Amino acid sequence: MNAIAEVRPSAGGVRVENVITSGTFELDGGAWEVDNNIWLVGDDHQVVVIDAAHDAAPIVEAVGDREVQAIVLTHGHNDHINAVGDLRAAFGAPVWLSRHDRMLWDAVYDNASPDHDLVEQTEFTIGDVTLRAIHTPGHSPGSHCLYADGLGAVFTGDTLFNGGPGATGRSFSDFPTIVESIRSRLLTLPGQTVVLTGHGGSTTVGAEGPNVDAAEAQAQ
Repeated sequence: MNAIAEVRPSAGGVRVENVITSGTFELDGGAWEVDNNIWLVGDDHQVVVIDAAHDAAPIVEAVGDREVQAIVLTHGHNDHINAVGDLRAAFGAPVWLSRHDRMLWDAVYDNASPDHDLVEQTEFTIGDVTLRAIHTPGHSPGSHCLYADGLGAVFTGDTLFNGGPGATGRSFSDFPTIVESIRSRLLTLPGQTVVLTGHGGSTTVGAEGPNVDAAEAQAQ
């Protein structure tokens, strides 16, 4: 587990922690080995888990004896949800996923359902910090980011990376849609906002504007 140096704890002690797990992303008959970021937003007593990738054990260890308020899934690709069963059993916490990604969930789980539909403006409050859901379709129809104004950070799943937009060359994805989501929903946040991604290193909103421009120009 790693503390995120770019994100200072809130006045009330809410902090961001990072767990990295490794496994396989599978879609459209292909398989790729990937490292995933799981984000914990919490204080010494409560925590929200963002994404549930590959291996529950290190996530459970990082949470410790804290109460898990929610397991929030940025989208439904298997590498972001395949530890949900074990995490749900360990924590007894509700699972949130957009209904627009239910077809991706159903490809992994045929006898279980998310507990709640993640929608625009859904809020999760931990201490003095609120996470607000922002619907950012494109990488998948139900992709959501989570903005924590009190931490100056946004958790972008696979919508925005250090280097530009997430992948859109597979089923249920669309490049013009993801660019519109990023421009209208993410690049409007303060430029110093730290972008904490589903894979790889962090960046800032201000740094990614030129990368989005470049990706769009290359696609034309």
